[in-house]
Amino acid sequence: MNNRSQLIHANIAAIKKKINAAAKRSGRSGKDITLLGVTKNVPAADVRIALAAGIKVLGENKVQEAKDKFSQIGPAVRWHMLGHLQSNKIRSAVLIFNLVQSVDSNRTADLLDRESRRLDRRMDVLIEVNIGKEESKFGVSPEETEALVRYAANKPALRVRGLMAMAPYVPDPEMTRPFFRDLAGIFKGLRNRVIHDSQWNILSLGMTHDFEVAIEEGSNLVRIGTGIFHTPGLGSL
Repeated sequence: MNNRSQLIHANIAAIKKKINAAAKRSGRSGKDITLLGVTKNVPAADVRIALAAGIKVLGENKVQEAKDKFSQIGPAVRWHMLGHLQSNKIRSAVLIFNLVQSVDSNRTADLLDRESRRLDRRMDVLIEVNIGKEESKFGVSPEETEALVRYAANKPALRVRGLMAMAPYVPDPEMTRPFFRDLAGIFKGLRNRVIHDSQWNILSLGMTHDFEVAIEEGSNLVRIGTGIFHTPGLGSL
């Protein structure tokens, strides 16, 4: 095992240990939490190392980069779209991804549904929520989340699985707790009012900087890039 492989294996082991501890603090098991490897700007060779170390779900921000890696790695792993989805990339996204985490408008839902039906697919999606109401980020506002969930849930080729969000970046991860708690509350409320079956089961919250707090507040899918593929202390993805 070379140095690069050792680093990635060690990083993943350390993250899993933290996931287990945070899950225990929230009254759950680490097995209840999905660790997604964010592979933005990560070469395919490193992705293969992560897969060998136990990563089973990959997340990409750009369709073209995902397309390039998909051609090398293939469909043996689950692929999630994390970034804003442009209309001219919809067809490629439907062909590559198992789940789109970034549905943020009726238009995106319409386009995904139309292309999924054309390709005879059923697409799992999450509704992206701009929990910090930041102008620099995509996502529906917390107040408009229910309307978009209801709209997307009525699309025949879409299966709405839950919510995704990014908390505003703050130096102290503890300061993200109110944002995560609020979205967990919205998630639970929608499960009771709108989606009444087991498909509503994904709350995607938390990245390298704040995933432990996110898990404590109810997240069951965390998106880790820097923590897996870079030396500690280099910022977060």
